[in-house]
Amino acid sequence: MGSILIIYTGGTIGMVRDEETGALKTFNFDALMQELPEIKKLKANIETYSFEEPIDSSNMQPDNWMSIAQTIYDNYDTHDGFVVLHGSDTMAYTASALSFMLENLSKPVILTGSQLPIGEVRTDAKENLLTAIEIASSTKDSTPLVPEVAIYFEYDLYRGNRSTKSNAEDFEAFSSPNYPILAEAGVSLKFNTSAIYKVNDKPLKINKFSDNHIATIKLYPGISEEVISSIINTPNLKAIVLETFGAGNASTQTWFISLLTKAIQKDIIILNISQCEGGGVSQGKYETSSAFNQIGVISGNDMTYEAAVTKLMYLLGTDLSTTEVKEWLEKPLRGEITA
Repeated sequence: MGSILIIYTGGTIGMVRDEETGALKTFNFDALMQELPEIKKLKANIETYSFEEPIDSSNMQPDNWMSIAQTIYDNYDTHDGFVVLHGSDTMAYTASALSFMLENLSKPVILTGSQLPIGEVRTDAKENLLTAIEIASSTKDSTPLVPEVAIYFEYDLYRGNRSTKSNAEDFEAFSSPNYPILAEAGVSLKFNTSAIYKVNDKPLKINKFSDNHIATIKLYPGISEEVISSIINTPNLKAIVLETFGAGNASTQTWFISLLTKAIQKDIIILNISQCEGGGVSQGKYETSSAFNQIGVISGNDMTYEAAVTKLMYLLGTDLSTTEVKEWLEKPLRGEITA
């Protein structure tokens, strides 16, 4: 039997409703496990680790990502897989960040959570957690079937850095618009082996996240020169994620292109990603994006917003030059972008 470590960070899955106020509040991890007697039937040796103070995912910060990554690293040699219980709101950010942090990963790291607390009658928490454990312990010829960071939610397994939370109400809360699912849970688990990241035999390495000097500009018709200028002139700014229309298109107004040009001349990286959930950037396909190629805007291709932000945080914290960072932004590091 495989050995699985469950890392509890917080989130709806570990909450209980206060009978007096009706509000949700966290409760201890031991109580959560008592709600799930079925866990004893799984063919896995399960150990647990809980954050001292459970974190609502809206409060998740890069330091917390580091704590999760360090916990995985410290227990890597004694466990065959990891399940991270996490709030769904920022789960895709954490999954993307962990994919860049855990270099040479060769074991499953499966994030999951729920839309309803585990103690609710109609909760989705039990199935999500039980199946996540089963996926984390699944092997073929003693090799893990999913040796990458992934999100399991409502019968589907997604690559972590290709995922986004797309629904706040449905149990099917996540989607992966530009990459196929890694597995589907029906009567049996069906793994899409051709889509799963390939293992390498190098030792696991943790990459630090030490630079968050990033801003986002989401374009809309009527956005003003003053707004763009104020963001670009933010002290110590190193990169901007520019969320553009359609296939990477934007205004061709002289003031707009001029401001972006000045930013790039100040060594600020501008990464172009589409506001559309599906598809990606094709810089230069239309006249409204051809200027970007001329001034040095970087195409984010089909990266999710979550992957774009966390990849920038990772690359900016390395010793790479600005030119090298730009080059790596356009290349896949962990399958986050289509080559």
